[in-house]
Amino acid sequence: MASSVETLSHACADELSARYTRIRNLSVSLCATLEPEDTVVQTMPDVSPSKWHLAHMSWFFERFVLTNFAEDYRVFDASYDFLFNSYYYTAGQMHARPKRGLLARPGLREVVAYRQHVDTAMLELIETHAGNAEFVFLVTLGLNHEQQHQELLLTDIKHVFSCHPLRPAVMPDLPVPAQVPASTLHFDAGREGIHAIGASGSGFCFDNETPRHDALLHSHRIANRLVTNAEFREFVQDGGYRNPALWLSDGWSVINERGWQQPLYWNRELDTEFTLGGMRELDANAPVAHLSYYEADAFARWAGARLPTEFEWEAAAVAHSVAGNLLDSGFLHPAASRGQPQFFGDVWEWTSSSYAPYPGFKPLEGSLGEYNGKFMCSQMTVRGGSCVTSRDHLRASYRSFFYPDARWQFLGLRLAKDGSA
Repeated sequence: MASSVETLSHACADELSARYTRIRNLSVSLCATLEPEDTVVQTMPDVSPSKWHLAHMSWFFERFVLTNFAEDYRVFDASYDFLFNSYYYTAGQMHARPKRGLLARPGLREVVAYRQHVDTAMLELIETHAGNAEFVFLVTLGLNHEQQHQELLLTDIKHVFSCHPLRPAVMPDLPVPAQVPASTLHFDAGREGIHAIGASGSGFCFDNETPRHDALLHSHRIANRLVTNAEFREFVQDGGYRNPALWLSDGWSVINERGWQQPLYWNRELDTEFTLGGMRELDANAPVAHLSYYEADAFARWAGARLPTEFEWEAAAVAHSVAGNLLDSGFLHPAASRGQPQFFGDVWEWTSSSYAPYPGFKPLEGSLGEYNGKFMCSQMTVRGGSCVTSRDHLRASYRSFFYPDARWQFLGLRLAKDGSA
């Protein structure tokens, strides 16, 4: 009879293998409607070609797991270490990010073969190392990393197709969310006093969610739902983009230099928008998306409100389960609230908090310490995930971050106000 330790290892191996296979297969399935030519295009420095994402996800497992734990592992192609490294300088040099669209080779067929090579080796390794805590953590980290890139893959290819003069659909058969009235907007009293913020328990988290610490929350109110397209359209029609009194100085410079007059992907008539399913009628009740921090902040000021801090957001969100319009819903586009608070899914919510380390923060050791910590400067924190985030990837303590002028992600906002009334 197998010992309890052996039984546990086999159970862990089966569970980890199933999760590994499911997440890795999803990455490929998200590209099912793409032609090989689609996967090479890069439309701006922030956007990476789909083919690069597929390769980089495999590079992560090869570089940080296989080469460290599999004694007889054969690297698929030594040149990939340079081509598909992203920003891990302690792991070696890499091809310049703004020039990833120039990588015509390896072709998509070779990249798929690379993924299969890595998957075969990883599944064999999981069978023998599922009882190793360090190994399990690295695989889990790699799978969460892959889920982040699945979201990036979708937002990046959306930008690529939006730049095509014919505006083709990435996914022609994508279902359209039902157009239902948004909940009446109101503000609920937020939690006050000292509250614990950050990851808790034994489940997986990223290092930037730690350490758990106390934060002082002042009297405030927080909106029951996200800001809608109709509400933001009213801001546009009221001359919001032409009123310098509403804008931060940097934001005013950006919108004038780039000619922004409405959210990314809206047409000038403010009645249609580009989606992963092609051009569609603007759903007035759905959450507004693809806003920069500057636009979200200006709207909040116009509305007589402000953006919540990330601590106010987390203190409110922790009372709700991770549920909503996420990648699993299949819409891949924001949808009306249906009476839900929308803390998870639909759009990442800009907060007023700069992306900074928590008190006592320590990054992971080695090259993986570059994952989050070195970006804690000049960026703003967003919370809650989006319509292209996997449900099992999120939790209330999850923090992501973007530069304040970023718009190509599903970025929106929730309002907050000071005081209790």
